[in-house]
Amino acid sequence: MASEGFSDLLQKAEELCSTFDTDVELPRVERSLQQILDAGQKLWSKSRHAASEDAVNVKAATLLGPKGYGIPQISQKLEKLSSMKTYDALEPAKDTDVRAFLKNERDNALLAAIEASKKKTFSEANERHWESMRDEWEREKQRLLNTLLGSQQGASLDFSLDYSSIVRGQGDSFMSRGTARSAMDATELAYAQQIYIYNEDVIAGGTVPPLLLKMLDVAKNLNDEHVKELWNMVEAVSSTPSLATGSIAASKESPELHKSLVANSKQYLEKSYLHHIRQTINQNLQSAMLGGVPGTVQLVKSYLNIVLSQQNPGLEDGLVHEQPVWPMIYFCLRCGDLRAAVSLAEQAAPSIGEFSAYMKEYATHKSLTLSSAAKIKLQYRRQIRNSTDPFKRLVFCVIGCCDIVDAHSGVAEKIEDFLWLRLAQIESNSEHQPGDGDSLTLPQLQTQLLEEFGEKHFQASQRPYLYFQVLLLTGQFEAALEFLGRYDRFLCHAVHIALVLYELNLLLLPADAQSHLISKDPADSQQLRRLNLARLVMMYTRKFEATDPREALQYFYFLRNIKSPVGDSNLFASSVSELVLETREFDMLLGKIDRNGKKKAGAIDKFQADTKNVIEKVASDTERRGMFEESVKLYDLAESREKAVRLLSQLVSRHLSEPSVEGSARNRISTLAFDVAKRYKSRTDLSKQSSGTFYLLLDLMQFFEHYHKQDYDHALDIITQLKIIPMSLETVEQKVNSFKYYEEEIRQALPDILLATMDTLHNIYKKVRPAHVGGSSISQLSRSSLSISVEDGGRGTKLCSLRDNARSLITFAGMMPYRLPGDTSARLVQMEVLMN
Repeated sequence: MASEGFSDLLQKAEELCSTFDTDVELPRVERSLQQILDAGQKLWSKSRHAASEDAVNVKAATLLGPKGYGIPQISQKLEKLSSMKTYDALEPAKDTDVRAFLKNERDNALLAAIEASKKKTFSEANERHWESMRDEWEREKQRLLNTLLGSQQGASLDFSLDYSSIVRGQGDSFMSRGTARSAMDATELAYAQQIYIYNEDVIAGGTVPPLLLKMLDVAKNLNDEHVKELWNMVEAVSSTPSLATGSIAASKESPELHKSLVANSKQYLEKSYLHHIRQTINQNLQSAMLGGVPGTVQLVKSYLNIVLSQQNPGLEDGLVHEQPVWPMIYFCLRCGDLRAAVSLAEQAAPSIGEFSAYMKEYATHKSLTLSSAAKIKLQYRRQIRNSTDPFKRLVFCVIGCCDIVDAHSGVAEKIEDFLWLRLAQIESNSEHQPGDGDSLTLPQLQTQLLEEFGEKHFQASQRPYLYFQVLLLTGQFEAALEFLGRYDRFLCHAVHIALVLYELNLLLLPADAQSHLISKDPADSQQLRRLNLARLVMMYTRKFEATDPREALQYFYFLRNIKSPVGDSNLFASSVSELVLETREFDMLLGKIDRNGKKKAGAIDKFQADTKNVIEKVASDTERRGMFEESVKLYDLAESREKAVRLLSQLVSRHLSEPSVEGSARNRISTLAFDVAKRYKSRTDLSKQSSGTFYLLLDLMQFFEHYHKQDYDHALDIITQLKIIPMSLETVEQKVNSFKYYEEEIRQALPDILLATMDTLHNIYKKVRPAHVGGSSISQLSRSSLSISVEDGGRGTKLCSLRDNARSLITFAGMMPYRLPGDTSARLVQMEVLMN
């Protein structure tokens, strides 16, 4: 192909033309390649333009056709429009052409009116658009909130219960919600009732019933078996001796506490299993064949009739009470009846050998001696480990604490059985043989369950109650509560369990209240965790603190002994401060000062704590957030009068020169300031400097009020009596020297004071000056000043005095070591010139 030339291509083209079999002679095209290219470009451009124009016409017809607009008619009308002169194309008129000048002025006025109308229209349209958008979003937000509330709380949840009157017969209700819907459900309200009663007992002093008993009452009244079981577990593990006299971390590692926790947890599992056996028998009475002497032995025998098949391959050492001996002994141990197990072992003594003696020793002392433990372990390693009877192996492991690795899954099928087995193996070895590699301690079991097995092994997400049970019964309270608190439906129970354990000194808290919900301290041992109780309580109260702030206060009261990470206050004060700032319920929560100057108590006063410090903490936080008016009221409420006066002086100085308009910030601050001044007038606990500044600002506020009312005579009298600025040239230097001792609030108001005083002088000057003097020259005025003074009753003297006052202000402003705003001096000079 590469060797072909142009002649070969021409020959092939001619051959191609000859192949056409037609009678019509085709026209011959005689064009160069460039001409063909140009013609193709023209055809392509025409077709593209036509296609685009057609597409535009089609789109326009689609848009405007339904409205009755015809595209061809509109095009014709637009083409007929002549390009008239616009106002922008107007030619400038000559200076001598009055007609053209007036025409341009008229056109410019029309253009300005049109432009102003256009801007106003666009501004109104934009404002209405955004207003409509805000209203729509507000309605949508309200709809979503109502939907969420409805889905969480169901039907009407307007709980207006008067718990205090129910419990104590009093009329003061801690549930003061008014018409607002509560965000708490029935379970949360039941817990809150008991929390309120408990706090009332704590505040009253004396013997306080345990919080646990109140929580158990709540669980009994709830129709939820899981919750009842939950609190029964808490009751079992919390019945420990009070060991936390010093460090809670040290006491949680003490052998006495470990022994108590293991015994309590084991006893709870045994009671639960005995209850399970009775339920199984009651559901299968026919096959159980219950009868004989009541007791654990008979219950176990009937239970084995149900769960143990007649064919028992591998079971050894004969029968007792018509059942295999080792299952009978194991289930008696599992139910916690050691006497029944000893009785069975003695009856089977000929077949089980020395084990009956070991069983009796274990039941008497709850453990074996070192020699007996060594013998039974040796026997287990030599004989029992290879036994075909799984119940026999398990009983030896329980009594002799042997083989802490074997889970005995053939018998201990459930996690509760495995947990009971491991707890039973801790009972003796943790105390008698701490250095033995074959022993098991509680910290080792805790580490194994929490870290080695973990949530995945126990399928915690599918069975949260079970995993919580595993952690709680092994003394890992902090990790158990952190896990339970992750689920919204269990958070309520987790918080109240945490409060119960905290009151019993069984909860380990972090040193820093800002730490994570669960944390580890480097100084602690490996298995210890710390739970941030404050963070857990905040997570819980955040749901209802907006609608039920009084109930939130009850929970915050538990944090009163925990130090706040910021400042020297406790977490109770910090939490109250956050609650007040979020809800803005200052009067209801903290109280207020009424019109008679008496303090009206708030919800916080019920706790009889140092409420002044709490309110002062809230006032400090509000001041830091820029809520100065509320902060002044709170400082006043906390009797921190010095801080209230200092902050109020800053507020007055900021709005001093503004006119008094109803509803304005200046009007509110003025009312507050004069109310405080009236009550503090006879106080002696205020510093001389702060009180002097405050009352001077109030006098200046009176001056500005008369000034804005155009009552210039009273305004001049006030500013003259205050003696803050010179009113004669002789006192200028003295006022300059004394002004530097004023507080910053006074110095900031100096420019406005000078301008208002000068304007007052100028207005009085215009009022005093006679009308005919206004048209006279300065020389005429000076020549006739004496006659005016005589004829007009001292009017001239008054004018001269006003001019002297104005001149002293100008001199004072020039001598001040305080930089005034740029236009202040110019305005002062301008008004002083008008008076001369």
